[in-house]
Amino acid sequence: MRSLLLACTIVAALAFPAHATGEESLDPLLRSAAERVTTSDQVAAAKWGTGQPIDDPAREQQVLDVVGRKSLDLGIDPDEAKRIFRDQIEASKLVQRALHERWAADPDEQPTERPDLGEIRPVIDRLNNEILQELRDTRQLRERPSCGGRLTSAFHHTRTDLRLGALHQTGLARAIPSICTGP
Repeated sequence: MRSLLLACTIVAALAFPAHATGEESLDPLLRSAAERVTTSDQVAAAKWGTGQPIDDPAREQQVLDVVGRKSLDLGIDPDEAKRIFRDQIEASKLVQRALHERWAADPDEQPTERPDLGEIRPVIDRLNNEILQELRDTRQLRERPSCGGRLTSAFHHTRTDLRLGALHQTGLARAIPSICTGP
């Protein structure tokens, strides 16, 4: 009877694996990337109807310069970090453009409040710092051949855990192609 119970427990554990943790998981990294993607909603609302363009090359370069400097302190290749953050920036712009198109097509969907970019940018900066820390913490995992599979798994966990809609799933997919650095 005990061996049957043990066998059932093992089968259940294999059938329903827990999310990997620590160095074996990209879940925290993707969660931060997803939070950054969803913050794009507020950025889009802040820019909506102001004539302020979605593309902001000066701000984008400022972010990349800061990322390059901070990555050195964390032992991350600055070119790698900048490549990953270019993807983050492009993901944000993808979401912003889609929302602006949606709001232009359906005025009932337009934001009723305009957030202050000055209040949103510190949130983005905090998420950027979290992403950099997670890049450092997952460096060895991201260099492994198994990274692609782990990235896919983390994507599915994140989209489910955060209940991301189609637009934010697309944004997250755009934010992560440079995360794996191995073969």
